[in-house]
Amino acid sequence: MRRALLAITGLAAGTTALVVLKGAPGAGQATPDVPAALAPVVPGGSAAPEPPSPTGSAPGGVTPSPRASSKPTPKPSADRSAASRGGTRTRTTPAAPRITTSAPKVTTRTVTGPSVTYEYGSLQVRITLSGSRIVDATGIGLPLGGQSGQRSDDVQARYSGTSGEVVARQSANLSTVSGATYTSTAYKQSLQAALDKA
Repeated sequence: MRRALLAITGLAAGTTALVVLKGAPGAGQATPDVPAALAPVVPGGSAAPEPPSPTGSAPGGVTPSPRASSKPTPKPSADRSAASRGGTRTRTTPAAPRITTSAPKVTTRTVTGPSVTYEYGSLQVRITLSGSRIVDATGIGLPLGGQSGQRSDDVQARYSGTSGEVVARQSANLSTVSGATYTSTAYKQSLQAALDKA
């Protein structure tokens, strides 16, 4: 009975010593000698194998495998990319706006105002627009010959054409041609109606 109690006590002490030695950070370093009085007893009366020698060699000449150094492993920093954590991160950039090299097409159209009857007959004004800009104007149906024809020529010379007052002012706000008030007024009325239609 006494022998069994000693065997159990020795076994427990030996297991504890092994666990302490294996779990210690510097297991490869020299360990203090265990006094012979505390050496565990194996059932059958023989003493337990001796603890590892100060040189770190195991019984039977087997060298224990080297353990990793006791230095703490650095934790991954928050700055590491997703690739170092096992994933891949793709950075997408927004597509640049498309740049067209050709200028937008400008539409040219012609608009004719209504026929306006006045003291010496009737007339209409036709304007040509490029986009929203007036590029040409001309009077249609103006009286020819005589004093009325002379007034018509004066109005045409002042208002019509690509360099006339209509193109210069881009509106029906024109100055009245001296001596041709009726013709000027009729021209401006038809021009204004053409602009309203445009």
